[in-house]
Amino acid sequence: MDKKFRHKRRSLSRYGKTMNRYGIDIWGKNKFDIKDDKVIVDYKSKPAIIDIVNEARKNGLSGPLILRFPHLIDKQISLIYSTFKKVKNEFNYKGKFNAVFPLKVNQYSGFVQNLVKIGKKYGYGLEVGSKAELILAMAYNNKNAPITVNGFKDNEMVILSFIAAKMGYNITVTIEGINELESIVENMKNFDGTIPDIGLRIRLHSSGIGIWAKSGGINSKFGLTSLELITAIDMLKKYNLIKYFTMIHFHIGSQIENIAPLKKALREAGNIFAELKKMGAENLKSIDIGGGLAVEYSQNDNSFLRNYSLKEYASDIVYLLQDIAKRKNVEEPDIFIESGRFVAASHAVLITPVLELFSKEYSEKALKFKKNNPPLVSELFDLYKDINKQNALEFLHDSMDHMESLLTLFDLGYIDIEDRSNTEILVNLIIKKALILLKDKNTNELLSIQDRVQERYLLNFSLFQSLPDTWGLHQNFPVMPLDKLNQKDTRSASLWDITCDSDGEISFNIKNPLFLHDVNLELEDYFLGFFLVGAYQETMGIKHNLFAHPNEINIEINDLGYKITNTIKTKSIISILKEIEYNEEEIRENLCKKIDESEKMDEKKKERINKMINIFLNDDSYLKTDITQSRFFKNE
Repeated sequence: MDKKFRHKRRSLSRYGKTMNRYGIDIWGKNKFDIKDDKVIVDYKSKPAIIDIVNEARKNGLSGPLILRFPHLIDKQISLIYSTFKKVKNEFNYKGKFNAVFPLKVNQYSGFVQNLVKIGKKYGYGLEVGSKAELILAMAYNNKNAPITVNGFKDNEMVILSFIAAKMGYNITVTIEGINELESIVENMKNFDGTIPDIGLRIRLHSSGIGIWAKSGGINSKFGLTSLELITAIDMLKKYNLIKYFTMIHFHIGSQIENIAPLKKALREAGNIFAELKKMGAENLKSIDIGGGLAVEYSQNDNSFLRNYSLKEYASDIVYLLQDIAKRKNVEEPDIFIESGRFVAASHAVLITPVLELFSKEYSEKALKFKKNNPPLVSELFDLYKDINKQNALEFLHDSMDHMESLLTLFDLGYIDIEDRSNTEILVNLIIKKALILLKDKNTNELLSIQDRVQERYLLNFSLFQSLPDTWGLHQNFPVMPLDKLNQKDTRSASLWDITCDSDGEISFNIKNPLFLHDVNLELEDYFLGFFLVGAYQETMGIKHNLFAHPNEINIEINDLGYKITNTIKTKSIISILKEIEYNEEEIRENLCKKIDESEKMDEKKKERINKMINIFLNDDSYLKTDITQSRFFKNE
């Protein structure tokens, strides 16, 4: 791999000593950093994220929280346009460059309205794949920015495209099947000669790699075969629509980690472009290469997820298309890209409060010794008292052996549940103490031991709602604590969400280990940040256990500080129930009726319970860390 993509873990931040940087120099470079033991936004006044979170909580936003940073949208769009401009100048490339954002990546208003506002100065447009998305584009897209319409279309979607053209939009309808072209022919007589531009999606033999490889290739879901392309060209000529044919489009998959498949696809698409030009498509001028520009999610400098830079990506596209155009003696095509993940991912950070550490019950106070304890339990206690830096590894091995023996004795009925409890507590305490003593060592054996005693951090969020790709695709998002970064992180971490599903967990992984701090949650808050979650996670999230989209805030940063400019609160329980087609009035009536019919409550209690139910219905589903019972029963 090129030296410029190698990042060694640094023990020293440019802002002071830091114990663990959690790979921030890889995934967060020039976006996030660490200062004074806190994660900061690396922009202008460089605010600490924990300070933003604490302000939001003072304003009543508890539970999980999404932070949006519009300047990171601007940064990514600017980086794309400036890189392609530089490369085009280097190659003296004659074709134009433009980009569109695929709305499927993130349709939430908190993102889209920022995107459209920021994208205006670049002429940055939108790509849509459904009637609902097309309506959004028609309502919000800048008039000087393009709209591309992909995906399967019915007659209504084609009519909407004609209306958009009538509104003055630069819109291109990409044909996925001959029937869609027939629909354009059928509707063109109704719009007084105003016809949207037409694109043809080509089905390449070239395919991608990895999870989304099936987006390309001859058996892919979308695109016209060579025979269908010829049929489409003939049809365009027959109905005098060939002059509106301006674009071909292909897509080989999201998150392209290796540049080689894209280069192969570009050669194929470039030759198809040239052949179609020779068949009479004189106004064909653009190639839309789809999305796929990868984001580096890795927190480990031994496991990079992409093998190329944006500069290499742009250079390969420009060089290959220019080379084919020269050889085929056609004009150099305009280049369109749809790199939604690259634009959206970094702008959003998911903040999750830690509710509980499950090993906190393993304390000396929990030990319940008898007058006569099993000899191995007594030996475990001696190991715990006498362990030191010199004997730590040996005592670790001894404690593991003792635990196996004692568990066998329990299974055979020779020791009781109190002896077993003392065994579990003592072994956990020994391991915890040993790992602190051996904190400067980093051996595979210690990692293996960490795996056996991983701390379980209960987080106040739903994995299925907020990080669906972690559950569905086993994708790792960068995660780290927001502060305490000058303290040693000694606990191997397994992260649990609050859903009643065993899949709602991010397990400790020896190959990509996550270590967090041993904190007392009765005395202090502890927050984790999941980064690069702005692409797909919000739109793909599901209402498992009826948890809604988290609270979200928009943060604008200036030279003096920051400002929260927009707050969108999570939906109430009754709103979520209405979304899945329950009748609010019926729910309330049923609850009131059943409470009224109860023989276990007097009228005063029934009235109070009804008030409580009303409060809960208008609250959200996420867990509260305060003791809410007192507000209901303080006068009892």
